[in-house]
Amino acid sequence: MEQPTLIGTKEFVRDLVDGQAVDSVFEVRALTRRQKKNGDAFLKLQLGDVTGAVEAVVWDGVDEIAAIARPGAAMRVAGRFCNDPRYGASITVRTVRMAGSEEFDPTELQEGPPLPYEQMVAALEELIETVQRRCLRDLLDRLLGTDTRTGQRWRRAPAAKVYHQAYRHGLLEHSLSVAQGVSAMAATFPGIDRDVAVTGALLHDIGKIEAYEQTGGAIELSDAGKLQGEIPLGYFRVRRAMEGIEGFPPDTAQAVLHIVLSHHGKLEHGSPVVPCTREATLVHMIDNLGGTLGSFDRLEKGLADGECWTRFDRALAGSAYFAPREGDAAREAA
Repeated sequence: MEQPTLIGTKEFVRDLVDGQAVDSVFEVRALTRRQKKNGDAFLKLQLGDVTGAVEAVVWDGVDEIAAIARPGAAMRVAGRFCNDPRYGASITVRTVRMAGSEEFDPTELQEGPPLPYEQMVAALEELIETVQRRCLRDLLDRLLGTDTRTGQRWRRAPAAKVYHQAYRHGLLEHSLSVAQGVSAMAATFPGIDRDVAVTGALLHDIGKIEAYEQTGGAIELSDAGKLQGEIPLGYFRVRRAMEGIEGFPPDTAQAVLHIVLSHHGKLEHGSPVVPCTREATLVHMIDNLGGTLGSFDRLEKGLADGECWTRFDRALAGSAYFAPREGDAAREAA
């Protein structure tokens, strides 16, 4: 069967320039209704594609657009992009309508991990096989097994709402990379219980499967996430699984649960306790590193060709610099 021709050329977020007229399909990531000083309503949208996200403002037709521009929806947006030095980058919207399936390629709208899903799952299974302690293997199989509901949700979930791995399978990508880093570092520093550290690294963010809800590329906190928080949700899930394993050693349970509770590192960052063991300290440090490097990945996707510096980023508390990579000049010359 002949494939339908996509209408128009996709204008990616990273390629928008000041003053550019925009007419392209984007995914709605978030929508909020606001009021002007005179009481009239307007809309603020976050529009995104595989290269990043941009704010958009709707002044006219607010009720009609709010009714169709739901998070996760693909919308054809026409307007003008402006990069204001005071208010930042945004699109002033002229018209918005639902996009037809023939108007866009879904792979251009939703972000995803750089590694194939099957490759990450294979690496996960290989890592779990290296855990020697039977009780911890049983715990990981019960929580992360492919045939369990929790494991399936964990593989699909995003790792964050905005800052790092904020896409489908992002939690798998983040947790796996943290556990791989912890495994490598455990061989460097004496006194670390590798089995406990790797298990804690794989499970440290498991509460996010309940704390976040995802529709397409739009991610929001769930009611449970807002009311309880991802750390208490994760602690409860892991502890309940431990209690279902006959003869689970109390000392081992306490060591893993401490990692889950302390992985944010500080009380002011949401951890009810600070890391008090080698294993918890290691997981916290590698988790923090993984999240920060994930922010670099997010920012690099949004760079236009030839740019080296990003705008100020809240997660980094500064701008990020990406030096030209070896071979870039040769490709440009070619």
